[in-house]
Amino acid sequence: MKSDYKILIVEDELVLQLMLEHMLKKMGFEHFGTATKGATAIEKAKNEPYDLILMDIMLQDDIDGIEAYREIQQEKDIPVIYITGNTDPRNKEKAMQIGYHDYLGKPITYSHLKSSIDQLFDNNRSH
Repeated sequence: MKSDYKILIVEDELVLQLMLEHMLKKMGFEHFGTATKGATAIEKAKNEPYDLILMDIMLQDDIDGIEAYREIQQEKDIPVIYITGNTDPRNKEKAMQIGYHDYLGKPITYSHLKSSIDQLFDNNRSH
């Protein structure tokens, strides 16, 4: 059941963070954590049980989303969906080396996000 999943939203723009929360609530998700900095995302992901991370690449500190996810993966196996306005091919290549479930460009649409999340959780029926 979607309401059982907990999602970490890592987005430095508050308006986009709130928009993502709204989209997730519309999909039936109820439990969220949020972070605007890479260091905060790492700390939260390592200390709390999350089922998915929605990760922006450009964040408010010197740790970008890709580096933050690399740190998280050393201790936890949590899938990530990158949501980024930065379409630089080098970032996508760097992200591919670490691995991700999906890489979505901004502006994000409800249907793209829903499709990506549905695909992840439908293929991962461990709950």
